[in-house]
Amino acid sequence: MMLVTGATGTIGREVLRHLAPEVPVRVMARQPARVTDAPAKAEIVPGDYDEAESLDRALEGVDSVFLVTSRVGRDDDRRFLRAAREAGVRHVVKLSAAAVEDSRADDLITRWQRGNEDLLRGSGMEWTLLRPRSFMSNTLSWASSVRSAGVVRALYGTSANSCVDPRDVAEVAVRALTEPGHAGRVHVLTGPAALTAVEQTAQLSELLGRALRYEEMGPEGARSLWSTRYPDPVVEALLRSAERQRDGAKAGVVDTVEEVTGRPAGTFRAWAAGQLAAFMPPSDVVGQPA
Repeated sequence: MMLVTGATGTIGREVLRHLAPEVPVRVMARQPARVTDAPAKAEIVPGDYDEAESLDRALEGVDSVFLVTSRVGRDDDRRFLRAAREAGVRHVVKLSAAAVEDSRADDLITRWQRGNEDLLRGSGMEWTLLRPRSFMSNTLSWASSVRSAGVVRALYGTSANSCVDPRDVAEVAVRALTEPGHAGRVHVLTGPAALTAVEQTAQLSELLGRALRYEEMGPEGARSLWSTRYPDPVVEALLRSAERQRDGAKAGVVDTVEEVTGRPAGTFRAWAAGQLAAFMPPSDVVGQPA
C-alpha cells in the first residue's frame, strides 16, 4: 500500500493522476472532500500532521509514502516520520527543493527544508529526495493581471530560472515510489532551459495571440504583495531567494527528468499551451474547444 500526502497541492495532485489504476493507494488529506484527482479505487482518509492518531490510521499497512509538507518552520516532518517508522514504512519519497544544495542559500525556507531532509536521512527508512526548481505553474499567479490588464508583474524579470513542469516532478515521484533503484538517491529536477519572466511573458503573449506587457515589480512591491499572503519571516525568505535568482543561482539545467523517465523535460511553452484558459478574459474562454 502506498500513501500519498499533499494530494490537494500542485505536485500531490499530479502524482495521483500519474499512478497506474492497479496501484493500491491511500490518500491522506486534512479535507478529504477536496481530493478530486484520486484513482477510482483509492482510499481517501482524513489526516493531519498535528494529530498522532490520524497519522497512525493513515499509515497502517503502508509500505511507501510520498511526503509533502508546506508549513514552514513547523515540526510536521518529525511527527510524520516518527509515526511512519513505527508503522513499518519501508520507503519515503520526499518533495524538497533545489535550493537545499546551494551553500549560499541560508533563508528560513531553505534551512527548514535542509533540516527536514536530515530527519528523513536519519529515520532508518529508505529515502528518496526530490529537489525541483520552481514550478512552471507558479506563473499562474500572473493570471489575474494578465486577464484584466494584459500585464505581468514580477521581481527581477531579466533573471533566469530553470523552472520545471509539475507533471515531470510527479512522474519522477511515481517512478521513485514504484520502481527499484531510487533508494538513497537525490533527484534534482529542472526544465530544459532557464527562462526569465520577460521571456515567459513573450511566450504567453504568442500563445494567447494578445499583446502582454511586462512590468518590473521591485523589492518593495514584492514585499507588499507577498505580505498579504505570507507571514513576515516567509516574505523575507522569498525576497532572499529572489536575490539569489537575480545573481544567477537558479539558471542551471540538469537532465534528471530524462534520465528517470526516458523523455526530455517539458518546456514552458508546452506547459503554458495547456493552461491558456487561466490567462484569458472570460469572454475569450467561452466557446473555446475542450
